[in-house]
Amino acid sequence: MPAKTPTTKKVTKVAKVAKAKVKSETEKDVSKLRIKVSAYENKILDASVKQIVDTALRYDGKVRGPIPLPTEIKKYTVNRGAFIDKNAREQFEMRTHKRVIDIMNPSPKIIENLTNLNLPSGVNIDVKMM
Repeated sequence: MPAKTPTTKKVTKVAKVAKAKVKSETEKDVSKLRIKVSAYENKILDASVKQIVDTALRYDGKVRGPIPLPTEIKKYTVNRGAFIDKNAREQFEMRTHKRVIDIMNPSPKIIENLTNLNLPSGVNIDVKMM
């Protein structure tokens, strides 16, 4: 294996510094608004996600998503009878559908209009600024 000469050390060091500078510049410029939307009914969820995306696009926002997340399923098993039939059981499940939307570099106008949206009941929204 050849020994590193001072010039190759210098070139690799310059390349690392340039790469770090480019990465830090791109990270500074990008602020992100992450919206997590969840609901029990997927049709209501998709309608409200479409409303959010349309609002962001109307005011020239760059949107990533909606990204579907895995559906969370909670299962419950209950005895049918209170006293005699211990083997008779009934099963129920609750499905929570989830979506994630990222809005890159949101303007104050986008944020203002998103806060004024009227979404249907049963839709939970979690907003984070990253």
